[in-house]
Amino acid sequence: MFNETAKSEGKGQVAPYVPTRPPLQDRFGRTFDYVRIAVIEQCNLRCTYCMPEEGVQFKEKDMVLRSNEIERVIKVLASMGVKKVRFTGGEPLVRPDIVDLVKYAVNTPGIKGVHLTTNGILFPKFAEPLRKAGLTGVNISLDTLHEDKFEQITRRKGIGKVMESIEMAVALGFPRVKVNVVLMRGFNENELIDFCELTKDKAVTVRFIEFMPFDAHQIWESGQHFASAADLTGQIESHYKGIKEASGTRTEHHIYQAPGYAGKIAVIPAFTRSLCGNCSRIRVTADGSIMNCLYSEEPYLLKDVMRKGGTDEDVEALFRKAFGEKHIDGFESKKAASIKAKVNVSDISRNRSSMTQIGG
Repeated sequence: MFNETAKSEGKGQVAPYVPTRPPLQDRFGRTFDYVRIAVIEQCNLRCTYCMPEEGVQFKEKDMVLRSNEIERVIKVLASMGVKKVRFTGGEPLVRPDIVDLVKYAVNTPGIKGVHLTTNGILFPKFAEPLRKAGLTGVNISLDTLHEDKFEQITRRKGIGKVMESIEMAVALGFPRVKVNVVLMRGFNENELIDFCELTKDKAVTVRFIEFMPFDAHQIWESGQHFASAADLTGQIESHYKGIKEASGTRTEHHIYQAPGYAGKIAVIPAFTRSLCGNCSRIRVTADGSIMNCLYSEEPYLLKDVMRKGGTDEDVEALFRKAFGEKHIDGFESKKAASIKAKVNVSDISRNRSSMTQIGG
């Protein structure tokens, strides 16, 4: 079994955690030190680009990873040098033990950052417990600042709760508060600057994310509603004269700060896939599979390994296999899936009918 503790040095000082296992790398030399764990498939919204209106057939409860299994995955990955954990869904705050999972991750040697992505509807109820548990960052998804559009895209009410969540996250002093916005041409592209203006007085990062067509029917694949990262950065740079580049994460491929503004503005080329070379992400789905790329169809059945009595070494080996077989980028992953399915790349459809089943 792996060593879980760091030894003390001197008087009351704890030595920096040193991973006990080699880092998780792929054949292209990339190191993976950030895991996104989908803790639940269920969501309290029905966003049009994510899920069909009638919903999807969610897995039975026992098909979803249990608390001890999620904790085990975190422990094993931390031993391999993973430093950052993000809990996603579905809507992770629908899961009753989410605060306990955050606490476990925060207290796992080697983990330096624990984050959560939420739609913000339930966040006001959980904000203080999550802050006390040590959550270091919260990403709140919001695709429009208008109530009617919010209901149109989410098929639910609740924009007031989301705005309250942003204010509360800032007020409670979460170290990192981000607002995730999916920009779609013909729907909310005209709100680009309004969203940017949220950064004027709030220390938040507003992140514009290229749409990734993982809806059930791939209706967005045509590009009719696609707003590219190049278009978005051009509009931002044109509007804010003197805007400067700022520091951000590896996925925040373009990041800026307007002069005198408290927060930052980022653009993430998720569909363009120009960020693949900097990929450091591991994805674990709610039903216990490893995904080495959002565009991959290859199953690596982590849950099966654990429930069949596999050791921590077996869990490690499956992660190494998955990332040893990772392709150079999302285009190659999708191409490989199409070859395996014996269809054209444009015809490849995902085994999962909703982004809630992948975890983003």
